[in-house]
Amino acid sequence: MTNIVLATDGSPFSDAAASFIAEGKLLQSGFTVHVVHVTPDVTGQVRAFVSKETIDAWHQEESGKAMQSVADILGAAGVAFEQHALHGFAPERIVAYAASVDARGIVMGTHGRGSFFDAVIGSVAGRVLAHAPCPVVLVKAPGKK
Repeated sequence: MTNIVLATDGSPFSDAAASFIAEGKLLQSGFTVHVVHVTPDVTGQVRAFVSKETIDAWHQEESGKAMQSVADILGAAGVAFEQHALHGFAPERIVAYAASVDARGIVMGTHGRGSFFDAVIGSVAGRVLAHAPCPVVLVKAPGKK
């Protein structure tokens, strides 16, 4: 079975990427989509006062909320998928996960804010594109130029 990674941040841009997969305009059928969401690691100060179980539950809850809309889109289209809640630095975790499942591609929505904004704050999509072990498809939300 061919694996595709769909990275989501819970935004309409991620929904557009899920719709792109569901519509089958570019990708052939017969693949499993690995929906991934990455929550940031918490600081040492937080870990000093909050239990590991509570932090783990927060990671799961946040990822579950972020993955829900793309799961709904893929499920309604009959696309096979799995959900994976990850935590850490998003570009690194997405790239590492794609490598771990021998993904044939990574699909992501892009906010398309522009190179100046991305140069200042960084772009998850740009970093994934630069380091991915496979092709990366960036999908703009409808109406974005």
